[in-house]
Amino acid sequence: MLPGLIRAAPEPLAPRKTRVKPQLRLPLQRPPSYRREDLVVSQANAAAVAVLDAWPAWPAGAVALVGPAGCGKTHLANIWAERAGAARLEAGALPGQLDALRGHPIVVEAAEEADEEVLFHLINMAEDCGGLLLTSRIRPSAWRASLPDLKSRLNAVTVAEIEPPDDVILLGVLRKFFRERNIRPADDVFAYLVRRMERSVPVAWDLVERLDEASGGEHRPVSRALAREVLEEGPETGNLFADRLAEADSSGDKGR
Repeated sequence: MLPGLIRAAPEPLAPRKTRVKPQLRLPLQRPPSYRREDLVVSQANAAAVAVLDAWPAWPAGAVALVGPAGCGKTHLANIWAERAGAARLEAGALPGQLDALRGHPIVVEAAEEADEEVLFHLINMAEDCGGLLLTSRIRPSAWRASLPDLKSRLNAVTVAEIEPPDDVILLGVLRKFFRERNIRPADDVFAYLVRRMERSVPVAWDLVERLDEASGGEHRPVSRALAREVLEEGPETGNLFADRLAEADSSGDKGR
């Protein structure tokens, strides 16, 4: 250093903004729970729950369970199937011979994709089989049906409609998902998430998973500040549980 010169102290570095660092995603080990005690009932689904609870006193033996993706159709359908001892069938895999199904209640997922002839006969035998539950994102009256007799029967099917999840359902499923991971968020986290998240149960699961990863990776409590960071980063792709739940609850465009 030259005489008379004083070395200036280095300027402090600006704090670096750190992003939430997720840990390595582990394979899903626990399947989604479709138990009755895990069902959250609110104004969004109370009418549909009442219709399914009225079984076996269904008009003509058939009900269509209708609602948007992620609203809980699969949960309700599984509750009814368990109670009724119903066979669960995919619309694209319905058997051509239906005699073996007589006397057995039936659930058909994504029912608007079913073969028209098979669907026609299923509706006709609904009372004899002990109940037919059809799930879909759209009302039966809007399904494509080239057979006039099928169209008239679809128009007459009782509809149990679920609205998009409201605050009560989102709060309930968030509490359930956090509880399953033994996480106790700060009290203000729930209201903060409910006000800002997409109205979807799979989205709620994805948020809880990402908050779990972020808090574990950085040893941070699940607080509103962490929730804000996770929401700002947006959802990740490749969430196996959300994909599977969406597919199970889809009734039109699979793998939403």
